[in-house]
Amino acid sequence: MPRQTRSAPGGWVYHVINRAVARLPLFRKEADYAAFERVMLEAYEKHPTRILTWCLMRNHWHFVVWPQQDDELTAFFRWLTHTHVMRWHVAHKTVGCGSLYQGRFKSFPIQRDDHFLTVCRYVERNALTANLVDRAENWRWSGLWVRNNKNCPANALLSDWPVDPPHNWLTLLNKPMSEKEVERVKTSIKRNRPFGSEQWQKQTAARLGLTASLRKEGRPKKNVEQPAIVN
Repeated sequence: MPRQTRSAPGGWVYHVINRAVARLPLFRKEADYAAFERVMLEAYEKHPTRILTWCLMRNHWHFVVWPQQDDELTAFFRWLTHTHVMRWHVAHKTVGCGSLYQGRFKSFPIQRDDHFLTVCRYVERNALTANLVDRAENWRWSGLWVRNNKNCPANALLSDWPVDPPHNWLTLLNKPMSEKEVERVKTSIKRNRPFGSEQWQKQTAARLGLTASLRKEGRPKKNVEQPAIVN
């Protein structure tokens, strides 16, 4: 049975990711994570958007967001990354030393049903997958931790989810995902492919100009002419 979807304004939910250039560390110490969290709060004040969860990792970060306007996603993450880069270079005395991120953030839309929960599960157990903690909820720099610690200032960033999580959400987070689920999410990250049912993927890709993301990887086979047979 499909999980219940909340009645709320429309718009696509997105997974958003960005990585450090050459996979160098974005966060070297706890102070770096805390500084990024402060930038998140400022970005939210300047360009509010519905943030559903996130996870900050050593050399990359994940967000799941639900913008209401077409320009919200770009405005929020452009300000977030630009401000973070400037302050990071000042803090680490590397002003003028080049890029911090690989480039512009990457994103893909998510169907608002159990597919949404699959992506959130992937994001919220990211630190556990990387063996940084023994339980997903113990990773301090995530929307999961903030949601479970109501006094944290970053709690102001969190919006209600469009899909009700199951009552055993923490149990699910602390169980490994199937290889198929993980591979599907990773493919969407790599190719900016909409994440949902096959029909929803096709419709969404067509509306957002992402049809190329649905093509199979690899070059098409060339039609090689066979030499004529001489009797």
